[in-house]
Amino acid sequence: MRSAYAQPLFTLTTGPVDIYPAVSRALSMPIWYDYDPAFQACFERVSLKAAQALQTATPPLILQGEPVLALEAAAASLISSDDVVLNLVSGVYGAGFSDWARRYSSQVEELRVDFNQVIDPAAVDHWLSAHPQVTIVAVCHHDTPSGTLNPLDEIGRVVKKHGKLLLVDAVSSFAGVPVTAASCQADLFITGPNKCMGCPPGLSLVAVSDAAWRKIEANAAAPRASVLSLLDWRHAWSAEQPFPYTPSVAEINALEAALDGYLQEGAEQVWARHALTAQAFRAGIQAMGLSLWAADERFASPTATAVRVPEGVNEQQWRLRAREAYGVMFSAGRGETLGKVLRVGHMGPTAQPMFAIIALTALAGALNQLREAQLDIGVGVAAAMAIMG
Repeated sequence: MRSAYAQPLFTLTTGPVDIYPAVSRALSMPIWYDYDPAFQACFERVSLKAAQALQTATPPLILQGEPVLALEAAAASLISSDDVVLNLVSGVYGAGFSDWARRYSSQVEELRVDFNQVIDPAAVDHWLSAHPQVTIVAVCHHDTPSGTLNPLDEIGRVVKKHGKLLLVDAVSSFAGVPVTAASCQADLFITGPNKCMGCPPGLSLVAVSDAAWRKIEANAAAPRASVLSLLDWRHAWSAEQPFPYTPSVAEINALEAALDGYLQEGAEQVWARHALTAQAFRAGIQAMGLSLWAADERFASPTATAVRVPEGVNEQQWRLRAREAYGVMFSAGRGETLGKVLRVGHMGPTAQPMFAIIALTALAGALNQLREAQLDIGVGVAAAMAIMG
């Protein structure tokens, strides 16, 4: 058995994730003075690359904190006291956004489904038709505690049909599935490089539409001169403009390396290897007799798989045994899924099909050590290899 304090051989979690070698090298670069003209030019260059990746006409904001900062800042900036917010809830993180929204609006409604289901765009259409007073719709695209992926582009079309603003949490889906700020017609599109882009946690990316900027500017309560201010960072992408406060220079270097890799490989190729890795892993899991948390495999995200914990098995023991015996670290559930699922990330550098084999063997081997009933690991590996081709 490995020591609990030993470095895992493989981090196959839903975040933080393993980072790309180029990102690791970028983190070791010398730290610039933030007003060195060379760094100001670097920040502008990285911002323009981020716009290319997110497919936005103007550069997204690069906030200096992991995406929970951006989600809270988005609520504080966009939502005013006279707004009616509809939050689409299909998981723990989606539900959590209601708490932020209620700080700024006294009327926050929820369209909620079971946490192994996804939001039906037709239900959103019906809800908005019956409640035309709604001004903002919020949705978490991939709720990692459930491993489910909402049909975001279809939801976006419905929201735009009704003329509402759309706020999207795409933290753990962007750069792993076919979605951009443009494809879902988001007014605030929030993501970060610490998931599928294979960076450490420390930055957020926020794409803001013209309509959202008008709303934020008109909101007297929107934070200004604050770590939660979107307005303060609006023009900071330009080398001619000052920073509100010191940016994380090392993280910007890492982000540039990640963006270069993403753009050079090509989005479609990146999405395809995420999808193939997830498909291979799920084929193996189900071939061995384990089941997915998602009620339908079509609901499962290409960037993470939530495996239902078998009856009589302690999830924490299962997860830690995989780390101790095989050096593989997985994720626990959160909130309502804590103790009910074991989560496997397929993100960034580990979104390669061979990592599905590693995950399968460690997960099944650990379970076989904990109970009398044995999984046939060979069957699982064969099923995964059949998908890989």
